[in-house]
Order: sequence, then C-alpha cells, then structure tokens
Amino acid sequence: MKFLVFGKSGQLGIELQRRAGAHVLDVRDEFEADFTQPETCAQMVTDSDAQAVIIAAAYTAVDKAETDEELALAVNGTTPGAIARAAAEKGVPVVLVSTDYVFDGSGEQPFSVDAPTGPLGAYGRTKLVGELAVRGTEGPHAILRTSWVVSAHGNNFIKTMLRLGAERDQLTIVADQIGGPTPAADLADACLLAAERLVTDATVSGTYHVTGGPDVSWADFAREIFRQAGVTCEVVDIPSSSYPTPARRPRNSRLDNSLTEEVFGLPRPDWHAGLTDILNDLGAIAK
Repeated sequence: MKFLVFGKSGQLGIELQRRAGAHVLDVRDEFEADFTQPETCAQMVTDSDAQAVIIAAAYTAVDKAETDEELALAVNGTTPGAIARAAAEKGVPVVLVSTDYVFDGSGEQPFSVDAPTGPLGAYGRTKLVGELAVRGTEGPHAILRTSWVVSAHGNNFIKTMLRLGAERDQLTIVADQIGGPTPAADLADACLLAAERLVTDATVSGTYHVTGGPDVSWADFAREIFRQAGVTCEVVDIPSSSYPTPARRPRNSRLDNSLTEEVFGLPRPDWHAGLTDILNDLGAIAK
C-alpha cells in the first residue's frame, strides 16, 4: 500500500520512514512541499497515485507562533485544508496529526475527542483551523491528536534534559502541567494503522487521541529520564508561574485514548518503554 507523506525531517516523519514496513512511502521534504504554498501541495496529491495521505508536517514553534501566527496558520491550517480537499476529490483518505493545544487545559480529567475546544494561543488556534478544514471536506479522514512528542531525532524534552542534566547538578522543572509523553515511533504506528484502515473502511473517519501513558508531570518525566540514563541531577518541582513563556501552556494535557483502542485496537503506548528505546538509540541508557 502506498502512502503520500508530507514532512520528511521531523520526529514523526523520520519514524514513519523507519516503521513503514510493507507500506511504500512517497515522502515529501520541506523543499518539495512548501507549506506556505497550499495549491502546490494540493497538486502533489492530485498528481500522486498514493492510496492515502499522511500530514506529518507542522509549525510547532509554540512560542514563536505568538508573533508569527500568519505563517503558523498557513502551515497548520490553510495548507492541510487544501491537501485534504484535493484528497477528498479523489476519494483518498487523509491522516492529520493534531495536538492537545486545541483544548484550554482546564480541569484534571482527560479530554474526550468530542470535548469543547478552546486554544490558549496561536499554535493551538492554527492547529484547530487545520482540524476544521480537514473535517469540513467530508472526505475520509482521521485526525490524531497527540501530546509531548519525543524521539531520538530533532529537538525535544528528552534530549534537552540529557544535555542540561550533564551540565548541572540541579534543575527546576514545571510540575503542574500534566500530560502523556508520546514516543514518535508509537505515533507513527498509529498514523500508518489509521491510514491503512481508512483505505478499506471510510466509516472509521473521525477524531482520535494518541498519547503515551500514564499521564505524568514534566518534572516526573525528567526524573524518569535521569533514572533510566543514570544521570545524577536533582529535579526540583516548580509551578508554571515560575517559568513564564510567551505562549500559555495547558495545565491539563490529558487526552482520553479509549476511542482509539475501541476502533483501531490500539492500546495506549507505555512511554516508559518508548523512553528506553529512545535512550538506547541515543546511546544514553544506563549500563
């Protein structure tokens, strides 16, 4: 089965290529697929013989989006919408990766797939525009919301903690933001599974959550990174108010994954195991 994938060099794009298995991936990088040119990207879908499309490209600079919302909107909203419309015209399903940032982060319960949205900042607003655009085509689709994506590639929390933990004896880490760290490898598996299923069964079209479990704070996630890596760095809990950022972060990033397991038979991945795999890839696991 052949899939057209937008996004080659990001964490998810790399893992999609590593885990494609029997699937053939036609992967477009940032030079081929300029996400500021929606019609060019849409034409790639029109010209492709792929049986499904996976949109793994995104504008993910959360803080920068606050002053660069026009570009973030083009990448996260306008272009995915154009791609989805082109796919819908061909009857080709689309998998779009979205985010916990479409919610307002209130409360302490996991957000269900149909919970009211309410982004706190530009990044979440632009991702929500992308969701609405894909959904609005009424073509076969799966919107996979995720959170706290990590891998051995690119820039992410694990690699930052390993670097800082090697430099310092103590780190202050936010402890009142709770969510599910998601290994990019597990997210890639979910994208491929959803795309393959949509090719044969458009009735599963809808919105799903794919996050690692169990839910944890950033501070406790850092502690587990250091434990598995054998790094002797103390983690001190701090509130979000002690670490101000240009964009507000959701306090509650818990997402309810139950529909994903019910429809696709995909249980919530254990991020502890995923972390071990990532540290092994980085050569950073404690011996």
